[in-house]
Amino acid sequence: MTGSPYSRRLAGWSDPADVFNRLYRHDRYAFWLDAGPGADRGVSYLGAASSTSRFVTASVVDGTVTSIHTTDAAAPAVTHETIFEFLRRDRAGEPWRGDEPATSHRGEPDGFDLGWIGWFGYELGAHTVGTPVHASRYPDAALLEVDRVIRFDHGARTVTLLARTSALESPAAVTAWLDEMAAALGAIRQPAGPTGAAQAGASAARTRPNVPRWRHNPDEYAALIGRCLAAIGDGDAYQLCLTNEIRVAGSWHPVDTYLDLRAGSPSHHGGLLRFGDLALLSASPEQFLHVTPAGSVTTKPIKGTRPRSHDPAEDDRLRRELQGSAKERAENLMIVDLMRNDLGRIAELGSVVVSELLAVESYPHVHQLVSTIEAQLAPGVSTVDAIESCFPAGSMTGAPKRSAMTILHGLEQGPRGIYSGAFGYLGRGGAADLAIVIRSIVLDSAGASIGTGGGITALSDAAEEIEETRIKAAALLAGLGVAPAE
Repeated sequence: MTGSPYSRRLAGWSDPADVFNRLYRHDRYAFWLDAGPGADRGVSYLGAASSTSRFVTASVVDGTVTSIHTTDAAAPAVTHETIFEFLRRDRAGEPWRGDEPATSHRGEPDGFDLGWIGWFGYELGAHTVGTPVHASRYPDAALLEVDRVIRFDHGARTVTLLARTSALESPAAVTAWLDEMAAALGAIRQPAGPTGAAQAGASAARTRPNVPRWRHNPDEYAALIGRCLAAIGDGDAYQLCLTNEIRVAGSWHPVDTYLDLRAGSPSHHGGLLRFGDLALLSASPEQFLHVTPAGSVTTKPIKGTRPRSHDPAEDDRLRRELQGSAKERAENLMIVDLMRNDLGRIAELGSVVVSELLAVESYPHVHQLVSTIEAQLAPGVSTVDAIESCFPAGSMTGAPKRSAMTILHGLEQGPRGIYSGAFGYLGRGGAADLAIVIRSIVLDSAGASIGTGGGITALSDAAEEIEETRIKAAALLAGLGVAPAE
């Protein structure tokens, strides 16, 4: 992706859900980074692979990165390196942050200016932290090279087309795409009632799914919590983010299922990534890392949960209970300290600050305790360096990170896969915005996978922790049209 950038601001506004459903519903390689239904701020990006897009996957166990062209039947190119080494090598001679002058195609100084969209799976922690690893059924990283995108600025209510030429195509090809998209979006208008996309999701036929199967049943999970408490009592960890996996056999269309998920669980960092037979559908509320081209870094760990109630008085009580809970506050503070340490390794001296501590954010199904940590990258540190240094997110491991991950590897008895990793974009000019893969569904040819879990501390109660995993999973199972198993 070496050519000049192009942009075109369109007249009017179209609903991103309608646009994705109308234009990209049948694309096997497509993406939608979603600011949420009815959003009045934030940016959504959507599009699909072009004729020159590369798609890369990584395997921690094999130590390889595999690259293909999405429209080419040629043999894959396999290199022995990590995904982070690949990204550094691929961008050799091009800025990842800070050195590229501002160009008119950006629109916002910290926005996505084309590059890569995809995910990093949890098992990459074997490289970044140096702990044992389970082999995942999914790629440990999957990234699509993006040189065409539709950008929706929800605050400004603007729609902009962004494109870049490659060595394999002419500027005329980009101009033709701009014209084609302008005409297509001109024909799409936001309807007054339910969107066409939502109607498509509601009427989609599905195969009858099987009963969800949990990796650890309640008794087994309670026993694992007991082992976590023993490890904490022995001083081997302060907090352990214990997780569980749910598998459901069946078949779902990723677009319809995502529309159902976002309707029931709207979020500011949602997303649909469809890569061949594999799709990630996320209603994540948690930002892992946001990096601007100038090197400003923000992370917003979430630790502490209470369910919502339909009764306003009870809902307010639950919110205040969360805000005042000694256990939940301690859990959040442990991760704040961990993330401050992670950022401190790659930040300018003295630049790491906690700008917001223990704030309550409310979502349709849960109240969450959220803190915000900010820093400035040190000179010579790239966006890729920052991701590698901080990955995986401390809110998904526990503290201390290396000890916690080692203990959890022995307890969980299987891979987390994409769950607990991160997804989003890495822009060519250094911008990145990655959300943590929670509140997410992974669809593959065999069915669906859901991860759920919670932080275990010395004050944890097994019954409460098990109930928290069920609350978190319930909205995801509902998105699949599946009732939780008793």
